[in-house]
Amino acid sequence: MSNQIHTMLNKETGTWYNKQDGATRASNAGFETQKEAIEAARTIAINQGLEHSIHSADNNQIREKNSYGNDDFPPRG
Repeated sequence: MSNQIHTMLNKETGTWYNKQDGATRASNAGFETQKEAIEAARTIAINQGLEHSIHSADNNQIREKNSYGNDDFPPRG
């Protein structure tokens, strides 16, 4: 079972998609905007207790991470 879902840009089509670690295909794809893809991935991450990694459009590097599961190192409150 994967522990992350990634929001990334498909440079060939110019659309955004979400893919879980270890999956052979995207969880959902064809979003016109990154915002739409992020919202869909956030819902999946919350429901499945995953970490959500958001990649930049420029170089596909992770620009933001959000954890919705069991965090090994939670911030002090």
